[in-house]
Amino acid sequence: MTEEKDGKQGKDVWDKLQIIFHPLNGLLTAVAVALLGYYTSSVLRSNEEATTKQRVYTELTSSREQADSALRKDMFLSIIDTFQRPGSESLEAKMLNLELLTYNFHDSLNLKPLFAHMARLIEASPNPTEKTQYRTRLKQMGRDIATRQLVLLEQVGKKFSRSIDFEMLEKEGILELMPETLSLNGKQREFLLSVLGFNAQTREIRIEMGVRTPQESSAMQLRKFQIGDFDFPMIDNTRLSSDQRAAVVITQSGDSSAEVTLVYFPGSYASLKEKISYDEVIEQFRNQQ
Repeated sequence: MTEEKDGKQGKDVWDKLQIIFHPLNGLLTAVAVALLGYYTSSVLRSNEEATTKQRVYTELTSSREQADSALRKDMFLSIIDTFQRPGSESLEAKMLNLELLTYNFHDSLNLKPLFAHMARLIEASPNPTEKTQYRTRLKQMGRDIATRQLVLLEQVGKKFSRSIDFEMLEKEGILELMPETLSLNGKQREFLLSVLGFNAQTREIRIEMGVRTPQESSAMQLRKFQIGDFDFPMIDNTRLSSDQRAAVVITQSGDSSAEVTLVYFPGSYASLKEKISYDEVIEQFRNQQ
């Protein structure tokens, strides 16, 4: 009898607890569903706001780029037109237009022909004082752009410098400079510069550059070219394998000597006209797999 009584009391306790907690379970479930719905709507609202901000930013950036491209296009056409009109502009106006063109488009256009054209106009000037002033101004402009591009390429690539003695070059005929080995993005190359000649009138140096890549071949890739004050590394460079470039720039020049710098950099920093080939794109995809 006592056991039956204890069992009945225990059952009554559980029944009471069940009666108490049954509505509480429903309340807790409702609260959980409400919290989940609030959290979900908050996340969706936050994602929608972020998407809207990104879309607005993209549209503003695109509009700004289009406006900038249109402005640069109009500026380019206006400046180029002054060089095409025969004898309609003064030497000062042509120099100013060349400066505007150079400082705004030096990374996308090969401006060396315009520099050479301006140099011929300066030499044809009958005023000796004016000739000296414009010659110095033109040379300084070319040196500024070459230095500006070189500083940028040094940050993403590698470089080395060599000095050239013009007297020794004249005696020996060919001056071989000390070779240098540079590594960039896992690619090691040996560079050898040979000075073949110097034109004192145009201040141009004739160079033969040899490039050997031991990982690919023992052969030396050779290229001959001339460098002067109007050669810029982002434009005037040599295409190498694995979408890489090498360029030689005159950094200092005097009557008896000069200093040249070779910069070795990724092809993505070359001018806009130097696009990567499809074969190099496929090779990069294969290397990433």
